[in-house]
Amino acid sequence: MRRLGVHTSIAGGVHLSIERARELGCNTIQIFSHNPRQWLVGETDKEQTAQFKAMREAYDINPVYIHTSYLINLAASNSDILDKSIRLLIHELDLADALGADYVVLHTGSASQDTEENGRKRAIEALKIISKRKTWNAKLLLENTAGERGDISSHMKDIAEIIDNANSTLIGGVCIDTCHAFAAGYDITNNKGLEELVDEIGRYLGTESVKLIHLNDSKKGHGSHVDRHEHIGEGGIGKRGLKMFINHPAFKTVPLILETPKKAEDDDPRNLKIVKGLF
Repeated sequence: MRRLGVHTSIAGGVHLSIERARELGCNTIQIFSHNPRQWLVGETDKEQTAQFKAMREAYDINPVYIHTSYLINLAASNSDILDKSIRLLIHELDLADALGADYVVLHTGSASQDTEENGRKRAIEALKIISKRKTWNAKLLLENTAGERGDISSHMKDIAEIIDNANSTLIGGVCIDTCHAFAAGYDITNNKGLEELVDEIGRYLGTESVKLIHLNDSKKGHGSHVDRHEHIGEGGIGKRGLKMFINHPAFKTVPLILETPKKAEDDDPRNLKIVKGLF
């Protein structure tokens, strides 16, 4: 059975995210382990953590992905931001292990006013520092980005440069976001463009490195470099493009997580139903 889920709220307690996933008919899940817009993070509640693990096992919710805070920027030229980012990512990995999560999904960051090359160098050094602190069971997945100004990981060769030079067993693979790929210039609406992306993944990363697909349509156009997710089939990629993507031999067994808009109660059920019709 294909593993399909959504990014699920932890409101009221992290354990409730599992119940919400079950109610939606999901068999995998992505969550934040804390408020993603705050630097200060507490420890997980032991009772909630125990419930989370028990419910996950009972409902066969696998794998479990944790998305890191939006504040983390390993490419930051500001030393204070970089130091805080390193500390927060270490704490996120600790929280992931406490919950028994399989993977932690990371946007490596933005170089801002500096060059992307220098930003990647900082991210590589930051990952080396983190890797030397301790060993975690959860593995990092580096996610491709939309190519907004300063992005250091919008193309497969950029991600490969970071992984190869960090040379760390902490990194367990990559997460490919369809909206980000489309916005960054990969035209996955047709076979030619999709094969070009698959070829780049194979050449630079290896297709076996893809451990998660963020399945999102794109509100903006191809090559727009704007990260704006849209409901499945209502954006620039469309149902046909997303269907080709998830059924491609390189991706057909990779778990899918939707990060589509949540403005109405029926948004998640509707998007999940559409995706199930694309298999």
